[in-house]
Amino acid sequence: QIQGTIFPAPNFNPIMDAQLLGGALQGISCEKDVLIDILTQRCNSQRLMIAEAYRDMYGRDLITDLKENLSHHFKEVMVGLMYPPASYDAHELWHALKGVDTEEKCLIDILASRSNMEIFQMKEAYLMQYNNDLQQDIDSETSGHFRDTLMNLAQGTRMEGYADPSTAAQDAMILWEACQQKTGEHKNMLQMILCNKSYQQLWMVFQEFQNISGQDIVDAINECYDGYFQELLVAIVLCVRDKPSYFAYRLYNAIHDFGFHNKTVIRILIARSEIDLMNIRRRYKERYGKSLFHDIKHFASGHYESALLAICAGDAEDY
Repeated sequence: QIQGTIFPAPNFNPIMDAQLLGGALQGISCEKDVLIDILTQRCNSQRLMIAEAYRDMYGRDLITDLKENLSHHFKEVMVGLMYPPASYDAHELWHALKGVDTEEKCLIDILASRSNMEIFQMKEAYLMQYNNDLQQDIDSETSGHFRDTLMNLAQGTRMEGYADPSTAAQDAMILWEACQQKTGEHKNMLQMILCNKSYQQLWMVFQEFQNISGQDIVDAINECYDGYFQELLVAIVLCVRDKPSYFAYRLYNAIHDFGFHNKTVIRILIARSEIDLMNIRRRYKERYGKSLFHDIKHFASGHYESALLAICAGDAEDY
């Protein structure tokens, strides 16, 4: 059972919430606890209704007011919560592509894990928000087989729900050869299979790959390829197998490997909060022994920490 940590609030009253937010933002010192209490305890569609009520009431844009009154990572969390999911993905991709340095890991996280529908909506949002075509931007800002694979994923043409056992061994053979030969043509075949076959089909293909090669597909990819191309291929495989485990792994790395990579932690918590963040928390605890709650508490502080923990929705035993 897949579940998030943020649900629609019962007895929801957008006008009252807008009023409380207005009071919190207009005061001499911004009442950050009020912002956290409201924005992390309402689902996204409710937050959008609050923003509408806020505009009607004050004639101002809530996102603009949050940006003006808040700073640093706390601002990123509060503002991030106010975007619809597709707009948030678009926002993150835009900054990953158009920042000083291209943030490849952000591109990988988003494009390797989203469904066809999510990709379609994110491309629409990207066009609306930035008047740019996502695929054209990927084309101009990335290169090589990494770019080709991202472009393929961004088409959102993965087959859904379809599996053909009779071709699984054939596909596995192609993958195995691609890991042996490593020519441009083999790399193309490899990414075509990983980007276009259904998750159900790929499950069988990975099983067959193990039978043919005596090796797990992830180990084979890690041995044969390197750089962001390799990271992207592995991300696709891990997402096919178990998305919550993939995001638990990404969070753990972001918290421990880079001395807390704030952007990654914020992005995953917000993007998965209504989808599978509860499952991600479980996988995190199982795999790393410490709870996500514990690790965030250890690395973040102040209102920023409180906001992340509220989204994470930890239990008493997680302290």
